[in-house]
Amino acid sequence: MPGSTVRKRNTSRMLGAVALAAGASLVLAACGSTKDTGASGPGGGDGTGKVGVVLPLLTSPFWQSYNDYVPKMAKSEGVDAMKTVNSNSDPSQQITDINNQLNQGVKGLVVAPLDSAAIEAGLDQAERKGVPVVAVDVAPDKGKVAMVVRANNVAYGEKACQYLGEHITSGKVVQIMGDLASVNGRDRSEAFRACVKKNFPKLKVLEIPAKWESDTAASKLDTLLNANPDIKGIYMQAGGVYLAPTLQTLKSKGMLKKAGQKGHIAIVSNDGIPQEFDAIRKGEIDATVSQPADAYAKYGMYYIKAAMQGKTFKPGPTDHDSTIVKLPSGILEDQLPAPLVTKDNVDDPKLWGNTVA
Repeated sequence: MPGSTVRKRNTSRMLGAVALAAGASLVLAACGSTKDTGASGPGGGDGTGKVGVVLPLLTSPFWQSYNDYVPKMAKSEGVDAMKTVNSNSDPSQQITDINNQLNQGVKGLVVAPLDSAAIEAGLDQAERKGVPVVAVDVAPDKGKVAMVVRANNVAYGEKACQYLGEHITSGKVVQIMGDLASVNGRDRSEAFRACVKKNFPKLKVLEIPAKWESDTAASKLDTLLNANPDIKGIYMQAGGVYLAPTLQTLKSKGMLKKAGQKGHIAIVSNDGIPQEFDAIRKGEIDATVSQPADAYAKYGMYYIKAAMQGKTFKPGPTDHDSTIVKLPSGILEDQLPAPLVTKDNVDDPKLWGNTVA
């Protein structure tokens, strides 16, 4: 859910492959294997005990879908997950939510951080109580987590840049950014900006810091379009909150032209929600990067159970088409695949956005 250098990924390799327990086990070929440290997790070393699940917000269709997947994936992974808690876009409330879960005696936590820096306070609370944490979607800047389950957000910005650059020869493009307090917002923004500068110098990037807020996106886009009616492309960093206000703003100005029509503004989004797919089919937007809500829930549950069993992991490729990398902070991150969706593959039944209502 944008200021510093794009983080470099360290992917040191490890020989050997180790088979994990049943379920969605990671049998990691050649490298990226798991190692049982022999440590007894807070759940007695067998992965049992209540698990708390803390959501960042529920105003986005993406997070609504993730929320729906959580109990299903918890059941399939054999995790006793409690009812999810919604922090309602408030980083301070999220720390309170974590503390409340810890006071209820949870043996593990799956948290989607709102703020990469602020979440450290909650992680420290969990560490003091010996409760492992898996972070979903956002990597913390500091603090201890067993694993970050996240797609490569640098690739999000690069894919959006490549698509727009290949379809627009020159002119102004705008990126509607996420919250710069979140590593996701920073990664996407910096990657898009750097890619355009390097590969498509005839494009001029205009930026809207919208903090994952739909109202902010709508008002700032309206103002920007008044001053720049010649916009050729838009990159929305979160379709769940930016799609509706962007389309509404363009429509109100008579600027919403379907793909193929004269004056069409090329639009690339991020999330992979059903509403984006419908907009692609209608020709209102051109593409989106499908952020894997189902896999976030699945592997969030997988890794928290492994952590409660005292298991650890090493960098390298996995058996589910992802790669575990070591971040500069020393934290491990399983970077799940996030495909670009266009009119050519929008009806692919394997896309999670085509499996929900």
